[in-house]
Amino acid sequence: MVKENVKKQLASLELPVIAAPMFLVSGIELVVEGCKSGVVTTFPLLNARSSAALEEWMQAITSQLAEAKKTNLKVAPWGVNLVVHKTNDRYNADVELIKKYQPPIVITSLGKPTDIAKIVHEYGGLVFADVISVKHAKKAMEADIDGLVLVCNGAGGHGGTLHPMAFIHEVKQFFDGLIILSGAISHGQDILASQVMGADLAYMGTRFIATEESMASNEYKNMLLDANAGDIIYTDKLSGVNANFILQSLLKAGLDPNSLQKPEQLEIVHKAEDEAKAWKDIWSAGHGVGGIHEILPVAELVEKLTEEYEESIQNVVEKQNKKIKL
Repeated sequence: MVKENVKKQLASLELPVIAAPMFLVSGIELVVEGCKSGVVTTFPLLNARSSAALEEWMQAITSQLAEAKKTNLKVAPWGVNLVVHKTNDRYNADVELIKKYQPPIVITSLGKPTDIAKIVHEYGGLVFADVISVKHAKKAMEADIDGLVLVCNGAGGHGGTLHPMAFIHEVKQFFDGLIILSGAISHGQDILASQVMGADLAYMGTRFIATEESMASNEYKNMLLDANAGDIIYTDKLSGVNANFILQSLLKAGLDPNSLQKPEQLEIVHKAEDEAKAWKDIWSAGHGVGGIHEILPVAELVEKLTEEYEESIQNVVEKQNKKIKL
């Protein structure tokens, strides 16, 4: 049963999509333009290199979206991604800024979000936990979260290996909150397919890398456009946790994919100036890269996705009316 607060927070969506938080890719401009276009748009707190920078980011996002709402735009909620793993030495400072700026949505990674869930619920926000297994889903739901992000096979970044159909069906047996599906979702048809499988929202990361507002370099964006699913390598030898990367970025960095050594400790949360080293020139993407062929402004991308989504619904209705039998 969907909670009333969830319905209220998501009422402004033009499309059932969350633009996923992407390390070194999601920034102020992407968040603001995404929300103004009608999709939940998020960023990792660690993309801001310090607490002072993070406060500047959160001030900019909240003020710009407040101005947008004055023009009667249907502005979607924004959100942040908080790493709750013990290696995140900025956790406490980031939580204080969450309390101050009250992002409507907080997505947690790498740990049980019990403490942050209480804090976010106190100001009326929503908490989603991203998980890659049924075991992790059961642990996360103990924290009274509002939704689960099921990170399936083919997702960019730290993805899992489960098939989306199997993952959704199993999770729905014990969880009645919001289901957000992640993994190779690049088109409007994919958004509809995720809903048909039982998801409430689609979680799209890779598709938003190839936007004018993303912080990805032009070289990164163009490499993504040239890649296909066969160019994605799944390995734990770079960050300590399995993730999907573009093979060509490893080769360009002088790395041999066959002789990588797993780091001694997690590189997801680095210390100070070393924080982004592992991801600076080695670029992540999901299996959906083969269907991405252009770099668009966020507003134009969302418009295109909406047209594809609505066209797909119409196609399903027409097929049903014709009672096509395979």
